Amino acid sequence: MNTALLVIDVQESFRHRPFFTEDDLPAYLAAQNALIEGAAAHGVPVVRIFHRAGPETPDNPFSAASGRVRPLAGLAAFEATATFTKSRHSALVGTGLDVWLTQHGIGRLIVSGIRTEQCCETTTRHASDLGWQVDFVPEATLTWDMQQPDGRPLAAADIVARTATVLTGRFATLCTVDEALARAGAPVAA
Repeated sequence: MNTALLVIDVQESFRHRPFFTEDDLPAYLAAQNALIEGAAAHGVPVVRIFHRAGPETPDNPFSAASGRVRPLAGLAAFEATATFTKSRHSALVGTGLDVWLTQHGIGRLIVSGIRTEQCCETTTRHASDLGWQVDFVPEATLTWDMQQPDGRPLAAADIVARTATVLTGRFATLCTVDEALARAGAPVAA
């Protein structure tokens, strides 16, 4: 089955949000970069997706005018097979990605990127509902601590665990980087 890797919203915009910290960034980038490099080395299409939304003003980090809708520093440089820009949480809404995947005979998606519980989870659910098989790679997704409605903190690790819990077996197969590459038919990195 033809597989494509989605690299969702791995962009400098997040560095300019008040919740951004570098706490989990090194481990995330190591996993994300290994996934990109493994996929690219073995002919798995790597699809880059940027998020652009809100007013087109320099102070909005998700606007083109800000200059921040570009790859996150530390992300491995790669030649994207295709690039799409979205303005919604799902990478499949209004981008043409679904048409591109269908035209290229892609039946399985590997989902990675930023934020675990938002654009990565939403794209996973949407893709599954549309009939794609989805491999979700929690270690190659990134999020940050949040505040619950009652004011209590919710740790990023708990958000990732919750996302993995609600996706597995219903919307996606949970995979490590090596498992996702093996399932895509790419040899696993040593």
